[in-house]
Amino acid sequence: MSARYFVPRDTTAVAVGANAVAEAVSNLIAVQGSADCLVRNGSRGAFWLEPLLEIERDGNRIGFGPVSAAEVAQILSLDSDAVSRHPKYLGRLEEHPWFVGQRRLTFARAGMDDPLCLDAYLRRHGFDGLEHALHLPPEDIVDEITRSGLRGRGGAAFPAGIKWNTVLQAPGSEKYIACNADEGDSGTFADRLLMEADPYQLIEGMVIAGLAVGAQQGYIYLRSEYPHTWEILHTAIAKAEAAGYLGDAICESDKNFHLQLRQGAGSYICGEETAMLESLEGRRGVVRAKPPLPALKGLFGKPTVVNNVLTLAAVATILADGADAYAALGEGRSRGTITLQLAGNVAKGGLVEVPYGITLREVLDRYAGGTRSGRPMRAIQVGGPLGAYLHESQWDTPLDYEAFAAAGGMLGHGGVVVFDDTVDMAEQARFAMAFCVEESCGKCTPCRLGSVRGAEVLDKIIARDSVDENINLLQDLCDTMELGSLCAMGGLTPNPVRSALKYFPEDFA
Repeated sequence: MSARYFVPRDTTAVAVGANAVAEAVSNLIAVQGSADCLVRNGSRGAFWLEPLLEIERDGNRIGFGPVSAAEVAQILSLDSDAVSRHPKYLGRLEEHPWFVGQRRLTFARAGMDDPLCLDAYLRRHGFDGLEHALHLPPEDIVDEITRSGLRGRGGAAFPAGIKWNTVLQAPGSEKYIACNADEGDSGTFADRLLMEADPYQLIEGMVIAGLAVGAQQGYIYLRSEYPHTWEILHTAIAKAEAAGYLGDAICESDKNFHLQLRQGAGSYICGEETAMLESLEGRRGVVRAKPPLPALKGLFGKPTVVNNVLTLAAVATILADGADAYAALGEGRSRGTITLQLAGNVAKGGLVEVPYGITLREVLDRYAGGTRSGRPMRAIQVGGPLGAYLHESQWDTPLDYEAFAAAGGMLGHGGVVVFDDTVDMAEQARFAMAFCVEESCGKCTPCRLGSVRGAEVLDKIIARDSVDENINLLQDLCDTMELGSLCAMGGLTPNPVRSALKYFPEDFA
């Protein structure tokens, strides 16, 4: 009986030793001269279990993890009676408690197969959404996205259907699709995982977007710090084009869509859509004033759909399964699923996909497994380095854009960074200002200078120099940055500072 062995090839798995595990498996197969084979799949997102080794025989697939190269020989030699008694035995991953409560739509295929195997993607209903879209007029595709309730997953949460319709109705025949894959928020890795584990889904979503708005050219603006992702995407684009899913006469239709991969400039601010467009055009990544909106005057001055990776990937699912199925999940105006990335001082770090509406506390209790240090959690930062630090009194807030905003937080890209009770929140507030100093594009004064002054004032507070006076000054400075900054970089930097002051005042006394 031949077997298939799965060892993930994504960046995180490789970083903790997956290549050594894969080499050990490959060597044993060679020595035994068997018909077994090794599959380098994408990660399932359970990073706390990496390196993960899965074994499939007769359609039954079980996992072991985290596995070291030294343990491979013993695991592969286990007889059927001893398998379940091995200390690293996980059973079927779909039945593992960490996965059972999830609702995976966007990440349904992640970790199941070789991410570059086009046949595997097709077997799991890949390109079904594109096949459906090819038989619809553009207006109907846009209507499907609108009815699904899909909102931008990059952080702004703007309704995708409204943006797409704006581009569709804009005059002119030259239009573009720009995928923002410049994933720079601390504690976020969902975009990278999707591109490394299921790249064809992103390609499919971008082609559908092109059909919807009349664009024949797309660009993926990829973070420069993702070299492994670049290799996977570059290969996937070439394979999709060779198979007729990209380029001229897509799927033997009269529709055309071309896709290019572009490397980011290594700047956090290029994650802002207009700065990204500047960079794509070959200039320094500096924020543009709005209006005009990119949907009307974007890349090269033409109407442009700018969406992030997860937004465009969700499009493939929506067109395949229908808007109603997607809209049936979630709460309020937040429809579908949210992808959360558990990071920081957390025992079980990784990617979790659940319907909107679940509370932050439920996520922490069900999936986080407490802190890695074993100490109590004290603060949770959601939404990246510019998100608020949430006190325990706020952890029962539903994961819903409007509910989070009402509670003084933001969901952003879904990064969840955990801090235990040893954290100094005054130092974390200073980190927010220092981050803005480092990453500001420098175009507007409130952000460029306000962040520098903010770090200086916080240094005085931390040194216990005229604390009350400097806290008042810091609050005024935050007001100036929020109201006067050109983009969200400076406008959101006050969020973590104010939340630290409000909910953790003892660290500033």
